[in-house]
Amino acid sequence: MSPRSSAGFVLVTAAALTAALATPALAASHTPAQLTQAIASHESHTLHGLAKPGKVNATVSSTNWSGYAATGSTGAYTSVTSSWTQPTVTCGSATTYSSFWVGLDGYSNSALEQTGTEADCIGGKATYGAWWEVLPASESAYSGVTVKGGDKFTATVTYTGSTFTMTLADSTEGWTKTTTHAGSSGFKNASAEVIAEAPEVGGSVASLANFGTVTFTGAKANGSNLDTYAPNEIVMTKSSSSAVRAQPGSISGGSFADVWKAS
Repeated sequence: MSPRSSAGFVLVTAAALTAALATPALAASHTPAQLTQAIASHESHTLHGLAKPGKVNATVSSTNWSGYAATGSTGAYTSVTSSWTQPTVTCGSATTYSSFWVGLDGYSNSALEQTGTEADCIGGKATYGAWWEVLPASESAYSGVTVKGGDKFTATVTYTGSTFTMTLADSTEGWTKTTTHAGSSGFKNASAEVIAEAPEVGGSVASLANFGTVTFTGAKANGSNLDTYAPNEIVMTKSSSSAVRAQPGSISGGSFADVWKAS
């Protein structure tokens, strides 16, 4: 090959490489399927199957919540916050769901104001999303955002005396969403929760997606670490048995890990 031909070959190769790097499909990592409002509109985060609801500073069970709930009298809690890394869900052929959130109320009454993320397996495909919800309405998906496994989230719900402000921030993708709402009818602000969940889908508790482990950090209520309120530990169990679906570890300094055990 002549020097002229060799130089031409190098130039073509460099141009091709530059074009390839400029192509989004090659330059950016693959974006997984994202939660749509059509999916979200069938989901809700109402507590199901709570055992020992009157206990304080105790381990209780639920068929769809796993985590910690600080409880008290009406008006006891006006803010709750926590951070977590979005789990990368492991999917098989089954359709399964999982959600991670913070909220006020919901433990001992039918009110609930909350925001968080989810990691689902729909049609064998990992599907991620971000949402807010005020019961009794169903979940509302945040539009125009991307959620991926490994993203760093912080969620906060605050009652200002007239409205609830629900804020969810993804520091990895660089977006923040905020929603204000008057709250559920008859809200009491009597509990504050940090939860991993098998949501209700189409009126029934869903099979729990294999999210592995999610670690909540900076979990606070009214600005103090959640564990200072002697919160109830909630273990998620199957409705037909005491088999564990998800198990929270001990909470210390506002941090705890929640581990998937079974669908």
